[in-house]
Amino acid sequence: MSKIAVVCTAKTEPLAGRIVDDLKGSYYSKNVVSVLFPDRRSGTGGEVPLTLEAMAAGGLLGGTLGWLVGVGALALPGAGAFIAAGPLMSALGGAAMGGAVGGVSGALVGLGFADHQAKYYESKVKSGKVLISVHTKDAQEAQFAKEIFKQQGAEDISSTDEMVAPNDTLTERRRTSVTRTRFSFW
Repeated sequence: MSKIAVVCTAKTEPLAGRIVDDLKGSYYSKNVVSVLFPDRRSGTGGEVPLTLEAMAAGGLLGGTLGWLVGVGALALPGAGAFIAAGPLMSALGGAAMGGAVGGVSGALVGLGFADHQAKYYESKVKSGKVLISVHTKDAQEAQFAKEIFKQQGAEDISSTDEMVAPNDTLTERRRTSVTRTRFSFW
């Protein structure tokens, strides 16, 4: 089975909200869209429970995150506090609970990103940008996601081929994904 992850960064939370709204207005499912950004709530350190009401009151991506699956705040050892939603939340949540080393880049590698790509995006998120990813089933869906990103003014747009069989182990997914990665910016 071939999947393609399409990734971008947004300079601001309002821009990220518009991008996610466009993805939502298209045919993308809330189960395939992820968002990750630094938790800027003063003094939280990730320990304050994040509710949809708190996000709306704080203006965090408007009310857009409510549409996504698995929204939450978490603290990653050595990386800081983040807010995540979608498939990335599950991966990062496991890293935070287990005290795993590697933070954001480790979770991204676990989802199939090449190591250099994961480190690049981690640096962008740590600098304050919002990471948005869409896991697509084919090249046509991937191209459409890239067009949405481009039309909205996203940056750092790239895609990664994920050659993953349904019953592969995590190690096999990492090895296969790294060898089949296409890391090219628009």
